[in-house]
Amino acid sequence: MWSAYKNFIFKGNAFDLAVGVIIGAAFGAITKSLIDDIIMPLLSLFTGRLDFTNWFWALDGNTYTTLAEAQEAGTATVNYGLFLNAVLNLMLVGFVLFIIVRQINRTKKEKPVELPNPSNEELLLTEIRDLLAQQTNPNANKPTDDTSAT
Repeated sequence: MWSAYKNFIFKGNAFDLAVGVIIGAAFGAITKSLIDDIIMPLLSLFTGRLDFTNWFWALDGNTYTTLAEAQEAGTATVNYGLFLNAVLNLMLVGFVLFIIVRQINRTKKEKPVELPNPSNEELLLTEIRDLLAQQTNPNANKPTDDTSAT
């Protein structure tokens, strides 16, 4: 059982997937830092430092100035501001990833695949094939004259 487990874990696909997940987590941390520490502060300059975190509905009917205050009181809240923050973060992360992937794809220069010229043997075999086709059907390469039928 141990050898079967070892074969499974160290097969290329499972190992590559594990490496991809680890790198993805690290890249996620970098992307989160880019959004939280660079883009969001710049965006707050344009929106007048608008903060969605304290946008909520208290379900007990009372009024609270902050979400933390409502949570301290043990009130159930609908935190639509936090939801808006999550949606905004998703949109920003998607946009940043789009820009990064687009730039990476621009740097890749794929050369068109050039097919090698056919060898002399292939050319000779093609000629023989065409000649045999003409012998079995002599009218195959002759143009048809449809005007003689009228």
